[in-house]
Amino acid sequence: MSSNNRAVKIVLVGDGSTGKSSYVARICREGFHNDYIATLGYEKTEVMVNTTDGEFTITVWDTAGQEKAGSLRDEYYEGAHGAVLFFDVTSKTTYKNIPVWHRDLMRVCGDSLPVVLFANKVDVKERKVKSKSIIYHQKYPKSMALVEGSVKDRIHLKEPMEYVLRSITNNSELSICASLEASLFAAFDAIDIMKEDSDTQK
Repeated sequence: MSSNNRAVKIVLVGDGSTGKSSYVARICREGFHNDYIATLGYEKTEVMVNTTDGEFTITVWDTAGQEKAGSLRDEYYEGAHGAVLFFDVTSKTTYKNIPVWHRDLMRVCGDSLPVVLFANKVDVKERKVKSKSIIYHQKYPKSMALVEGSVKDRIHLKEPMEYVLRSITNNSELSICASLEASLFAAFDAIDIMKEDSDTQK
């Protein structure tokens, strides 16, 4: 890959209600390029990311409700540089379905595809899937990493993207400049403040 702005496709997979769409909303917010692909039933969102290894345009593909394991078309996976596999730590079923989703990924993309196993909702005290019982990623030490986080509380949102980017650039020291969503929130908060000031002056 060149040192210029590089295009990267990352697919989000996992059972419904595990936080995939909320994750996209958190890191992108409104106003960023978002396309609904009617023929496939998926959504893709472009995010510009500045890193210590240059700029990337990450296209994040979301299932947009097509969450039945094994039901996604091959076109959803094809061309992916990495994937984030979601499960909900308050639901054992979503963790048990991880192998099904991963097999589907490997069937199309191969077993070397960088995958982040994202354990979502760690902010909830009554979690059903404890940290010590999350061992699936250990079967694939070269291509899968575990990240425990919370989309709701903005915990470890940039780590999945960093893992994929580090894998495809072969740069273990790559890091996203500032929080992935911090700069985005700052920009939109500034717009919100300007709108509020404008409203008070009317």
